[in-house]
Amino acid sequence: MKGFLIMKVAILAGGLGTRLSEETTLRPKPMVEIGGKPILWHIMKTYAAYGFKEFVVALGYKGEYIKDYFLNYHYRARSLTVNLHSGSVDIHNGDSENWIVHLLNTGHDSSTGGRVKKVAEYIGSETFMLTYGDGVCNVNIPDLLHFHQQQQRLATVTAVRPPGRFGGLELRDGMVSRFAEKPQVGEGWINGGYFVLEPGIADYIPDYVTPWEASPLENIVEDQQLAAYQHGDFWQCMDTLRDVQLLEKLWQDGNAPWKIWD
Repeated sequence: MKGFLIMKVAILAGGLGTRLSEETTLRPKPMVEIGGKPILWHIMKTYAAYGFKEFVVALGYKGEYIKDYFLNYHYRARSLTVNLHSGSVDIHNGDSENWIVHLLNTGHDSSTGGRVKKVAEYIGSETFMLTYGDGVCNVNIPDLLHFHQQQQRLATVTAVRPPGRFGGLELRDGMVSRFAEKPQVGEGWINGGYFVLEPGIADYIPDYVTPWEASPLENIVEDQQLAAYQHGDFWQCMDTLRDVQLLEKLWQDGNAPWKIWD
């Protein structure tokens, strides 16, 4: 892992989240809570469990909500004594995360491509990791980075199989031999986020309005510069209220596969 530990992790956290309007009219999608913590926190905890503790969060829609969360994070995690006369605050016992968080304004109307471009410009001439602020996964980050290094391409995407929407049945002689609730089914590989990117990817993004998933990635593919790390285990996006409820149930049942930290 030598050489990986200083790598920054960028998280796209500026979208409108229109398909989750029940939650996102009040707060940005990455701040929707699972187990009392924003899904953004869960994503960061996964990376931090492997030693990656410096983050660049690309803000847009309701970005002030995310700023307020991190500005007050230290106080939220500790016991406090507040002197109302002097205004002084004494911090007592409690733990808080040993993270560095860069909160980058990337514009309310920027596309995903625009946010990636601004992140790349901010980070400069360094390899960095990138993911979306609305999905959790138990991908092995060191293995992903090792794969990226071996491939020697500009970009690596984590390819995942989407979970089935309905329960899966295996049949034998007219009987159900196996039932799997929302299994990871063979519906083809999709973009699961969890990228590793070289600085040169910024050259493929012509402006701040082009989606990352459109011509930038298409042209990177055409130039044979996009490798795919296949992750066949747990991955779940949070696009709808149903997804929120699923993730919450996994957490409350003590069966959250993305929780790789103590």
